[in-house]
Amino acid sequence: MPESLTRAVRWDTVVGALLIVVLLFSFGFVDGFGNALNLSFLIGNTLPIALIALPMTLLVVSGEIDLSVASTAGLSGAVMGALWNQGMAIETIIPLCLVLGAVCGLVNGLLVTRLGLPSLAVTIGTLAAYRGIAQIVLGSDAVTDFPSQYLDFAAGRVGDSFLPQAFLPFLVLLVLAVVALHATPFGRSLFAIGAGEEAARFAGIRVKRNKLILFTATGFMSALTGVFWALHYASARYDNATGLELSVVASVLLGGIDFDGGKGTLGGAIAGVFLLGTLQNVMSLLNVSAQSQIVVTGVLLVVSVLGPRAARQIAVARAGRRAAAARTPTATP
Repeated sequence: MPESLTRAVRWDTVVGALLIVVLLFSFGFVDGFGNALNLSFLIGNTLPIALIALPMTLLVVSGEIDLSVASTAGLSGAVMGALWNQGMAIETIIPLCLVLGAVCGLVNGLLVTRLGLPSLAVTIGTLAAYRGIAQIVLGSDAVTDFPSQYLDFAAGRVGDSFLPQAFLPFLVLLVLAVVALHATPFGRSLFAIGAGEEAARFAGIRVKRNKLILFTATGFMSALTGVFWALHYASARYDNATGLELSVVASVLLGGIDFDGGKGTLGGAIAGVFLLGTLQNVMSLLNVSAQSQIVVTGVLLVVSVLGPRAARQIAVARAGRRAAAARTPTATP
């Protein structure tokens, strides 16, 4: 297969093309999909996944994972609601919540990098711990009376368009993440760490420091997502964002990020995010039950792990056959 064609059929390219196909089908055949209100609803509901997917992509590229992101978001929202009930200004609450998220991520990072514990086990534990703390902080209360200007920003649209106002700051964060991963020495070091941690360490890369930065950034973005979630849905509860980690991981892996690390693009991850968000929106318009949507998400998660691996095995097998054919001497008449 020619090299140009090989690049064209990369997994992230396939996901991007599939997203376009799903959008075209939805605009053409799903009633109500193309109106401005639904498109705004789709993007607004997908933004929490997309926000966490930015640092999660970098984390998975480095060979780690954080399953506590939804619980960190829930804890951030719970603290936000509790402090608001106590009369603290929202301008003070939001920075405190972001610092709290960074601390949660730092705890995860220290357990992984300093104690050598596997990130999967650590973040399953903190998933439960952070959600439990959120319930202790706020109980079963729901706080809804946040300032209207913040609610309007989180749920409002840009003029008469379908774009949510919150989508514009997300684009800025997306550009920063793309530059960080694909155009800086730090980003290149993450690919090296994911491809081989020992080799990266011998090459002079500060593996533990870089991973600690990533876990902290993931906690920070999770807390930001928790604040956005509470304002977008006008409700701060301890169980906000429950199950969001499944959608984030499924989207990132669906976009072609290798679960073992070292491979993938942020563009593919974001394509995976909006592909999953579009499918969920279409299923809602078609009155597919929430339980069935969870099943679809789980199936996509399995496909996202198996698909790239199968594609690589096929490519390796094809390369092996070409090499064997090149070594075989041609018969002379």
